Amino acid sequence: MIQRTVDRLMPLAAPGDFWVITNDVLAGEICGQLENMRPEQVICEPVARNTAPAAGLAAFLIERRAPNAVLGMFPADHTIANEPEFLRVVAQAAAIAASGENMVVLGVTPTRAETGYGYIETGEAVPNGAVRVQRFTEKPNRERAEAFVTAGNYCWNSGVFVWSARTLANAVREHLPETAPHLEAIAKAWGTADFKRVFAELYPLCENISVDYAILEPRSAKGEHHSNLYCLPADFGWNDLGSWAALYEHQREARKNCDADDNVAESAGVLAIDAHGNYVYSPKKFVALVGVHDLVVVETEDAVLITTRDSAQDVGKIVKELAAEGRKDLI
Repeated sequence: MIQRTVDRLMPLAAPGDFWVITNDVLAGEICGQLENMRPEQVICEPVARNTAPAAGLAAFLIERRAPNAVLGMFPADHTIANEPEFLRVVAQAAAIAASGENMVVLGVTPTRAETGYGYIETGEAVPNGAVRVQRFTEKPNRERAEAFVTAGNYCWNSGVFVWSARTLANAVREHLPETAPHLEAIAKAWGTADFKRVFAELYPLCENISVDYAILEPRSAKGEHHSNLYCLPADFGWNDLGSWAALYEHQREARKNCDADDNVAESAGVLAIDAHGNYVYSPKKFVALVGVHDLVVVETEDAVLITTRDSAQDVGKIVKELAAEGRKDLI
């Protein structure tokens, strides 16, 4: 998926313009997968600190060299079905970002009341071809998600953001005043013999927070006419494979491992009787489904997960509970 993420953007940027922020566990594999990327373009976080410090670090690194350069933030766990349309929208977003201190997010028309995605409330259309952002809401409950979809002026937050290096760096300085100095110091040390030491010492001191919570939500609270936040609603076949439910939707739409009753099964065998809309992952065992609907069943070497597709985003609660009980062997 990271190969696809980079490949689809190649028409817009040279290989040397790509940066990957990851960790030491994945760095070697990523460098092997991305043959045109130099090792110094792969930044390895010493600890995980969510998207705000990661994106902020990229902004501070590039601000030192090309403050007006336009940056795009592209998660590598997304699928894009219509890549030409995606490139068109990204190019439009880059033009808007380059024209001032503007922040642009790519919006996706919602197809269901998904509780695992962020939502963007959109306002008036503006001459640059975008719409103003009125409000960001991160992962609403079921009732609010249904209200958003019914309202008709909400988009899913695709997680793809476009802004200039200076715009993002200044936003981090404004909204994360305790984290910004650490990121600036790390960026200043990049390329020196002290970089790894400075990175390891200062990055853990950064706030563990997403771009959405740290910057976009407080920025949108200023009011749509004062925030310089814009959304480009588009339909380019986007899917975030960050949950079992999203993976089910992706494979069902592709009719991959899918039967006539919309059961998707990656298993050693499956028999479904009066069963509809289930997702099964059980690579070593046969699974029988009788009279069940919209379930997620995941079997691994040491555990079994059973939930509904509607609740699949809540798997994180299980992870937190297991961590609290010291069951790291199951995480």
